[in-house]
Amino acid sequence: MDNVTHSLVGLMLGRVSGRNAAMMAIAANLPDIDIVTWAGGTLTYLEFHRGIAHSLIAAPLLALIPMLLFRSRNWQSYLACLVGVLSHLTLDWTNVYGIRLLLPFSGRWLRLDITDLLDPWILLALLLAVAATALAGLVSSEIGAKKSYAVKRGWAWVALVFLLAYEGGRFAAHQRALAVMGARLYNGQPANRLTAIPNRWTPFQWRGVVEGDGYVVIVPVDLNTEFDPSAGRIDYTGPPNEAALKTGPFEVFSKFDQLPFWKIEKLTDESTDVQLIDLRFGTPEQPGFAATAVVEPSGVVKDSRFGFGLPGGR
Repeated sequence: MDNVTHSLVGLMLGRVSGRNAAMMAIAANLPDIDIVTWAGGTLTYLEFHRGIAHSLIAAPLLALIPMLLFRSRNWQSYLACLVGVLSHLTLDWTNVYGIRLLLPFSGRWLRLDITDLLDPWILLALLLAVAATALAGLVSSEIGAKKSYAVKRGWAWVALVFLLAYEGGRFAAHQRALAVMGARLYNGQPANRLTAIPNRWTPFQWRGVVEGDGYVVIVPVDLNTEFDPSAGRIDYTGPPNEAALKTGPFEVFSKFDQLPFWKIEKLTDESTDVQLIDLRFGTPEQPGFAATAVVEPSGVVKDSRFGFGLPGGR
């Protein structure tokens, strides 16, 4: 989830709990301290982002930092900061990127796939709560601080209750999308695995990814209409390229990639263009996250790289 959303959730939690709002906003952003890995390049960032700093074992330690910054040393503030840190982990868990909550014991990526990396409706609800509080403060500025704080807390509760209800609705819609996809056959057989990728703007539309033996079907799922599996496009995935997997970009990306698709094309000089695509963030035709390599017939890798949002990773 984006950091504006994390900050506003921390702000709302601070108003509800009666703790320092700035302290809570910082606590709600602290797991993203691993942004410093960007200095090592995109591949280093991919390897370490949402890693140990986003794990459950690190959360109690991270919660100490805002307490020290604001010189607050009581256990109530510590619990509030811990809730702020955990709010970050929870929001990141809901989206398609996922989170490695169980490090260092397990590097497994956990994700719910119910929200996009940026959800406009969550952000809008939080901003409206801030705006409503500010407007109420202008109108009742002469009533007193006690009344003003009650208004802040009230709107904070409204925003947080909306957030919980909205996430619950998206979870139910996601389960429904998987159910309608799972009720059909693909290439005459049941799917090996089904994934529903959320639409940023509506919980009623999803991008379905159906994985079978050597193929994937990417099909739109609209919960307001009858599901039509024939509306999807089928693409055939190649076998993993062992030579490419031994290179740094592929080694790192293969650990991150949760919906791998291998795209292999012969080049004019008989070398092979190899692409490893993550279907969570694109399609075989328009990949978002991809590692690419040029492999010679002898198995020598001439070039390998990783890229964000570039066709073929180039």
